[in-house]
Amino acid sequence: MSEQPSAASVLGIAVLTVSDTRNVDTDTSGHYLETAVVEAGHRCSARAIVADDIYRIRAIVSQWIADPEVDAVLVTGGTGFSGRDSTPEAVLPLFDKQIDGFGEVFRALSLAEIGSSTIQSRALAGLANHTVIFCVPGSTGACRTAWNGIIREQLDADHRPCNFVGVLRARKSAE
Repeated sequence: MSEQPSAASVLGIAVLTVSDTRNVDTDTSGHYLETAVVEAGHRCSARAIVADDIYRIRAIVSQWIADPEVDAVLVTGGTGFSGRDSTPEAVLPLFDKQIDGFGEVFRALSLAEIGSSTIQSRALAGLANHTVIFCVPGSTGACRTAWNGIIREQLDADHRPCNFVGVLRARKSAE
């Protein structure tokens, strides 16, 4: 595990839970991600819970993409195949570039934990307006797998050989 980031490397990270049933008291996945963000030395810029609705999800994520205080967005929930799961449909049109490797690596890590059920995950990530967006399944275990296996390192300026902090800094230097 890396040390706390320098002040220049502290990122503003927003956490969005997509769920028709969770609230602040029952949102264990959102709580886990918020805690992980803060423990990694970053700032939780915003946190929200939204119903699994394409346009509501898209509206919140769009607002955060435009917010200079938000460098990254972590979305939990809505990535499966049930009737209302619509996170990929909501966020894909917002991406300037898709991070194909994220979903591939997440499912590879998840395979060891949940077996072939991992094929039902539509985890994805992308960049929009120099903001990185990671979308993961709604279980706390999936959030833990994604954070510990991929996201934490990719939001760490000291992670080598590469990470997303340089891309995110490009936004700040352009403003």
